[in-house]
Amino acid sequence: MASVRVLVGTRKGAFVLSADGARASWNVAGPFFEGWEIYHVKASPVNPERIYASQSSGWFGQIIQRSDDGGATWAPVGNEFTYDGVPGTHQWYDGTPHPWEFARVWHLEPSLRDPDTVFAGVEDAALFKSLDGGENWSELSGLRGHGSGPLWQPGAGGMCLHTIVESPRDPDRLFVAISAAGAFRTDDAGVSWKPINRGLRSGGIPDEDAEVGHCVHRIALHPSNPDVLYMQKHWDVMRSLDAGESWHEVSGDLPTDFGFVIDVHAHEPETVYVVPITSDSVHFPPEGKLRVYRSRTGGNEWEPLSRGLPQSHCYVDVLRDAMAVDSLDECGVYFGTTGGQVYASRDAGDSWEAIVHDLPAVLSVEVQTLA
Repeated sequence: MASVRVLVGTRKGAFVLSADGARASWNVAGPFFEGWEIYHVKASPVNPERIYASQSSGWFGQIIQRSDDGGATWAPVGNEFTYDGVPGTHQWYDGTPHPWEFARVWHLEPSLRDPDTVFAGVEDAALFKSLDGGENWSELSGLRGHGSGPLWQPGAGGMCLHTIVESPRDPDRLFVAISAAGAFRTDDAGVSWKPINRGLRSGGIPDEDAEVGHCVHRIALHPSNPDVLYMQKHWDVMRSLDAGESWHEVSGDLPTDFGFVIDVHAHEPETVYVVPITSDSVHFPPEGKLRVYRSRTGGNEWEPLSRGLPQSHCYVDVLRDAMAVDSLDECGVYFGTTGGQVYASRDAGDSWEAIVHDLPAVLSVEVQTLA
């Protein structure tokens, strides 16, 4: 019987939640790296027992941890991240130059094809790649070298490369998102990059239709149709039918189009999930009601999913890496909150239950479907 493993990164450690295919009873292991911020935990889809974690501390810096036994034991792996070439600069809030500097790893993306290849998105915004399971890293410097780097601005959380999506069809195609610069695509394995922000509009920047400067929060796709992209932007839920060449808004009848997460049903490429948040200054659900919204039409028409979720006095946030979908026949959907709950749905969102309570604030949620 298949089983499920949910990998949770929090403000104070990592947790591994496991259940059989019924997903009715959960075992909680952890905290691992207690007291450390764990920005992201993700497993290799090629070797499910290999899991990477980004461990960060304002006092002690950044460490990449790796497990080769499904999270039972961990060991640090190569942690030398050096920006290639001549350091660039970007403009700080007051308009003064600010040098590129390495702060932390926001996102780890193991390759769909090779268990030893893994990508890392970092702050200040850059993309790194390892070909030996994280032992050594090199920057894919064509991204910062694109020429638009001096126009990138930090979002509220810093200038972070937080989303990495590898095309399941084309091994040379990657999508990344940077806050607050926008979305970019490479079609030559990271040698060169192009901004893919046409159709995005951001009222908070001097030119709301600019090529770069947009605060993209998250990008998702379905493996069966990897040219169709879904985006949760700082404001607006967006869709692209042409691999990011153009975007159109599909926020439709959402109560608010601000949010962080977006994900796609495992077996229905037009079924999309978001969690609306009141606004960029009020980071909790509208009316204090925690609701996931689902569209079965790729956007525009949305239905609230609330059964089992708190519908009064709920003031949590759901951050950009904190939603995942398993691939069982009745797919499971999972999300974590800054209140320390991880909610799961065994029926594609129709009903929910908290599978763990009272964790530290959740930063990331990933799920593995194991044979």
